[in-house]
Amino acid sequence: MGLIDTHTHLDSSARDGTLPAVLERARAAGLEAMITIGTAPDDWGLYRDLAREHPGFVHYSVGLHPCSVDAGWQAALEQVEAFWSASPRPTALGEIGLDRFHLPKEPAEAEKIFGWQREAFAQGLAIAQRLGCPVVIHSRGAFRECVELIDASGVDWTRVVFHCFVEGEAEMAELTRRGGRGSFTGILTYKNAENVRAAAKAQGLARLMIETDAPWLTPAPHRGKPNEPAFLRHTAEFAAKEVLGVSYEELAAVTTANARKFFGI
Repeated sequence: MGLIDTHTHLDSSARDGTLPAVLERARAAGLEAMITIGTAPDDWGLYRDLAREHPGFVHYSVGLHPCSVDAGWQAALEQVEAFWSASPRPTALGEIGLDRFHLPKEPAEAEKIFGWQREAFAQGLAIAQRLGCPVVIHSRGAFRECVELIDASGVDWTRVVFHCFVEGEAEMAELTRRGGRGSFTGILTYKNAENVRAAAKAQGLARLMIETDAPWLTPAPHRGKPNEPAFLRHTAEFAAKEVLGVSYEELAAVTTANARKFFGI
């Protein structure tokens, strides 16, 4: 049974010519599929084309990352739904959400941009509800606001995943109670990430999905290097042995089945 990287970013590899090698190493590491996640209009078409060129192996999503939200966010979101008439179609809408970590230092400017983020997130959720598709959430320093906006949107929580989950058990309980889930990155392997490991245990294997968020968040033993989908194997092995106490084979089978069911791939 292979692995599925449910959240990666292939744009830099595609543009610098290294993507063929990245995909080859991913296959060699046992990956059977990956989802490259849209963040802004300049990568949506690229990812659609990659999915077309690598059918069944590369899938893609379309979404406006909160750090890509600027004064032109409405025009960007107006382009989203057309991708669901494209071939191949996106597997999800996302990543969308809220990010306090990267806001400007100046309070008034930060408040203005966070206001745009909230509006763009609400509109993205409205699009997702119309489409009835899975939703990939980016939440950094804004978990409560994200949950409240999703609650208000009417989106089906069973179609919601908080990617790169870095909160604790209490926040995981909030998602589980609503029917949502968290997905976990190489942060699981970091020594200071006990809260993340506790959240993964609380969610349990039956609902687990794993991801790289490459080229960031490289797992041990490759920290300090750019991340790539092949390194998902390290996160999977660590999660199986050190977090959940199951065999690698069982973890691979369950997480892959979960990813295929959640994203419809």
